[in-house]
Amino acid sequence: MATLDQKSPNVLLQSLCCRITGKSEAEVAHQFQYAVRVIGSNYAPTIERDEFLVSEKIKKELLKQRREADAALFSELHRKLQTQSVLKHRWSVLYLMLSLSEDPRKPSGRVGNYGALFAQALPRDAHSTPFYCTRPQSLALGYGERSAGLSASVGTSGISSLGVYTLNGPTATPQSLLASQPPQSAAGGGQPLGARLAWALPVSCSPSSALATLASRPPLGPPVPSSRATRPRRDGEVSEAALVRDILYVFQGIDGKFIKMSAQENCYKIDSKVVLCKSLRDTSSRLAELGWLHNKVRKYTDVRSLDRAFGLVGQSFCAALHQELKEYYRLLSVLHSQLQVEDEQGVVVCTESSLTLRRLLVWMYDPKVRLKTLAALVDFCQGRKGGELASAVHSYGKTGDPQMRALVQHILSLVSHPILNFLYRWIYDGELEDTYHEFFVASDPNVKTDRLWHDKYSLRKSMIPSFITMDQARKVLLIGKSINFLHQVCHDRTPPSKITPASTSADTPKDAAELLSDLEGAFQQKIDAAYFDTSKYLLDVLNRNYLLLEHLQAMRRYLLLGQGDFIRHLMDLLKPELVRPATTLYQHNLTGILETAVRATNAQYDNAEILKRLDVRLLEVSPGDTGWDVFSLDYHVDGPIATVFTRESMGHYLRVFNFLWRAKRMEYTLTDIWKGQMCNAKLLKTMPELSGVLHQCHILASEMVHFIHQMQYYITFEVLECSWDELWNRVQQAQDLDHIIAAHDIFLDSVISRCLLDNNSRSLLNQLRAIFDQIIEFQSAQDSLYRSALEELALRLQFEERKQQREEECQWGVTAEQEAEEKKRIQEFQETIPKMRSQFRILTHFYQSIVQQFLVLLMTSTDESLRFLSFRLDFNEHYRAREPRLRASLGTNRGRRPSNI
Repeated sequence: MATLDQKSPNVLLQSLCCRITGKSEAEVAHQFQYAVRVIGSNYAPTIERDEFLVSEKIKKELLKQRREADAALFSELHRKLQTQSVLKHRWSVLYLMLSLSEDPRKPSGRVGNYGALFAQALPRDAHSTPFYCTRPQSLALGYGERSAGLSASVGTSGISSLGVYTLNGPTATPQSLLASQPPQSAAGGGQPLGARLAWALPVSCSPSSALATLASRPPLGPPVPSSRATRPRRDGEVSEAALVRDILYVFQGIDGKFIKMSAQENCYKIDSKVVLCKSLRDTSSRLAELGWLHNKVRKYTDVRSLDRAFGLVGQSFCAALHQELKEYYRLLSVLHSQLQVEDEQGVVVCTESSLTLRRLLVWMYDPKVRLKTLAALVDFCQGRKGGELASAVHSYGKTGDPQMRALVQHILSLVSHPILNFLYRWIYDGELEDTYHEFFVASDPNVKTDRLWHDKYSLRKSMIPSFITMDQARKVLLIGKSINFLHQVCHDRTPPSKITPASTSADTPKDAAELLSDLEGAFQQKIDAAYFDTSKYLLDVLNRNYLLLEHLQAMRRYLLLGQGDFIRHLMDLLKPELVRPATTLYQHNLTGILETAVRATNAQYDNAEILKRLDVRLLEVSPGDTGWDVFSLDYHVDGPIATVFTRESMGHYLRVFNFLWRAKRMEYTLTDIWKGQMCNAKLLKTMPELSGVLHQCHILASEMVHFIHQMQYYITFEVLECSWDELWNRVQQAQDLDHIIAAHDIFLDSVISRCLLDNNSRSLLNQLRAIFDQIIEFQSAQDSLYRSALEELALRLQFEERKQQREEECQWGVTAEQEAEEKKRIQEFQETIPKMRSQFRILTHFYQSIVQQFLVLLMTSTDESLRFLSFRLDFNEHYRAREPRLRASLGTNRGRRPSNI
């Protein structure tokens, strides 16, 4: 243990102190503590490591010595050195050359008396090193050459460029540490302590030594004018030093002795009773603006930091403002320490290193610009949170000022960090932990699982940051929604990491800043990759496990009557049931007939999963309805496919099915009418008195058949087939589930509108239904005609048969009484024929008038396909000759719908 203790850093440091001072261990306790503080401090050299600046100083020294040729040779050699990779620390070499070339007659900055060094305390604020992002544009590059109070460097920021790292604590700093020259490698104790102990500090340990140093140091440039040194004060006038002290308090938002906050004017004002020249008063007013700006920013952060509802984005914004204020406070602490050093050393005259209002005005230029930016940002962000707050910050980054742009980009990287974390959790895990509603994806916990895709998740458009496009936001919503849909609705337990590999998230604000700098590159690639992988996997699951495309085709075959053999056979089987009153129907009977039709047609080869969903549905019964009016096919949907086939969609399918079923019934009815006419034509040839009525029936039936065939052609080919082809192409090209849902909705809307089922075609649909009613009425009238005619025919044949039978028995065929009754009955039947003829004439008139009105509505429709349908329905211009409104050409009526119809 003794060996280890002798080699510990503390023991070695204490031995070093004893050897330097020549004293015992007990006597160097104070120096040992000072050395420990030196080693634990955070000193930084006050000169900037600028190779160009050092080379320019060397050339200036050569030019001062009238060595122009050497200056040119040095410039050429330095240029060649820059092209070589031999030296890595060219700045150090050049700075060493510059230090060695200094005039030895100047006061040396070497540490000669180590005892005096360790006898003093460590500078109190030596560890405070403010840092800003940009160089102050208001200070010249060689500003430190004109003032021994400023170091030879212009720092890497607007605050560190002040060069005032030489601030002392309660005790004074040794003169050996306060010389403005850099440490030199001299024999006998030239150690590199200058770089660690702020060797460029301009303030001396006493006023006399300070003045002596200033007097012995030749000026390097034109002196900085000072009102305190040149202008005599009037009686009672406030000194500039007192104003500087007040200004430093005002910078922190604290009222000074002479400068106070005016509540009425909302600004800092100098007391009107204070005797002060106009220049100092104006300069002080300009500097006091920093206090007002500081108060504005500080008030916002104090209020919002305590508001938990402000959210993570708002707290990040407050943290960014606190960070900027912290750097501002570090600058003020440097200035306060400098002022304290001047007071302790009793500096009563203006030196080149003393604080003046004019120096403050120059040094505080960049901090003032930053505070103005922050104050404007605070004003603009009032009442905003989350993504809206990030958009407000992002809008301020669109400026040509590089300093302001760098500041806003830094704040934006902090503000957007929580948003990007929300985003990555959402697109890679499907998790949404947005307690304060800051993210642009919103979730409604009250929505049930069956409506998850449509209603549970949505976009908060106000919360979409302006650096994220609407297309990117839509993809982000779809990615997380797809993951949750897979887990909760499809019950797919595949980890999200296997669906799409998780990319590196924005773990730090630096990562967020890098991501924001390439929104159209890396960020877009991450979104696109997650979007394509997740959407493709979801569609594969729906098609493979839940037969989405097969269900879509089943809708076309059964609900849209695409399976022709099945529909025809079903109608044949259902006809005896559907002609009965609707109140006498039983669903289980109809379901049995449906299963029979499935087994007897090609529908039996469909997937069992599809066939078990096919069912019968009876609509609400109205008085006088028959089975035809209330029968409907139904298709049960549940689970994931119910997301595509929603209740609204199934309602549309039901409407379209009823329309198509009614049109198919008209075709079926007209087929029965034609069959009746063909079968009864030969039978009724023996009744010539019916020829006129039958001819009238044939003509009207032909008109109806033509009309229904043209309507069926239009519905089947121009509406259903064309719309289905477009739907199928869109589904095959769909990249996500939303595309399929949108294509399906477009398909249904197209079918609804072109089948005259929308609100705009209500008048057309009413006319079409009236035509269908006329067909049903015509069927009843013709059936009545054939029934009475066949009864009459049967009676006549029966009379002839009895007559013939009696004649074969060698008896009189009929008696006079029987013959009179037969003639009377025939006469009565013939008297009913004109009534039948008039009935069919009225029926024909009504039918043609309704068709004529229907054609006029088609002709004036905005849909071009409906106008072409009107020409096909009136192919021989029969109705055109009767109606003047049908005589207009197709082009003159395009896009015009008269209001008087």
